[in-house]
Amino acid sequence: MEIELPGKEEHHVEESPLILPVSVTISTLAVLIALVTLFGHRAATERILLQGKASDQWSYYQAKDIRLNASEGFAEVFNDVASSEKEKMAAAHEKWVKKVEKYDKDREEISNEAKNLEAERDVYGAREDRFDAGEAFLEIGLVICSLTLLTKRKVFWVSGSILGIVGVIIAATAFLVH
Repeated sequence: MEIELPGKEEHHVEESPLILPVSVTISTLAVLIALVTLFGHRAATERILLQGKASDQWSYYQAKDIRLNASEGFAEVFNDVASSEKEKMAAAHEKWVKKVEKYDKDREEISNEAKNLEAERDVYGAREDRFDAGEAFLEIGLVICSLTLLTKRKVFWVSGSILGIVGVIIAATAFLVH
């Protein structure tokens, strides 16, 4: 009696001419998805860091505003107080007036810096959105391409490839956002 092993039977499977190009397309789409995802994550990280910096600037702005208000108050007090030592009071008043001017100027610079950081943050947010949209098209294209291997229909390969190209174009436009 002879025992037959399962691997000994010869099966003749007809290979579709689409297997190689579809497999290459799927592999390419997978690599592109990885790259677009990486760029999307980096844009998201940069957006978060810039939001933190902008928040820090606004906190600094508020601190300067508090100092400005206190300095304005002291300047008014020194101006209003009548004293026998008018020269000392005038010098103190002048000192506080200069602080008021300095804090007012500092506030404006800090405000501009915070607004610039927020604008830069918004740019990275727009880039992140485009990378995410490109990633979605690439993933959908990959799934549709893989249907070609199951159905042996070229229409899935073409459709998936077109969606992949659209995904790459959308992701590439992220680099144009400034």
